[in-house]
Amino acid sequence: MARTKKEYLFIDGYNIINQWQYYRDVSGNIENSRNKLIELLSEYQAYKGIKVVVVFDAHLVKGSREKIEQVSGVEVVYTKEHETADSYIEKQLDKIGRYERVRVATSDRAIQQIVLSRGGTRLSAHELIFELENTKKDIRTKTDKPSQKGTNINQILDKATLKKLDNIRKKHS
Repeated sequence: MARTKKEYLFIDGYNIINQWQYYRDVSGNIENSRNKLIELLSEYQAYKGIKVVVVFDAHLVKGSREKIEQVSGVEVVYTKEHETADSYIEKQLDKIGRYERVRVATSDRAIQQIVLSRGGTRLSAHELIFELENTKKDIRTKTDKPSQKGTNINQILDKATLKKLDNIRKKHS
């Protein structure tokens, strides 16, 4: 039986931030812009069930070393000195592009061509933005729905939570 391919979404973080007005912090604070993007990507990853990797260039930062961290489940990569987000993503595509489902979000035409040649699919910054906004709407729609008449608490909560509630009820009975 063939295993299901894992799906990855690599994002050129600064490319997306520069393309999307919502992420450009009016004060010019790039950290705020990064945090806004990561927060939305975290929701997107949880909702879609895919692995999201956002890559930020540090190639012009003297002495910078590659740094990878998990932020709300999203893998956040800061490249090392002299390495662009594009070159980092290209290396990852070389490793996994033929074995897993890989999408790359960037509006950089050169990396888009590389993505396609390595077996991945590409999204422009605007396509990603559209997808993120629609996902956010879907999430809101699902969480804003009033509970259906006749819905039982046993259908909503998991067994561990139900057991805790039952123990609390028993203590106060």
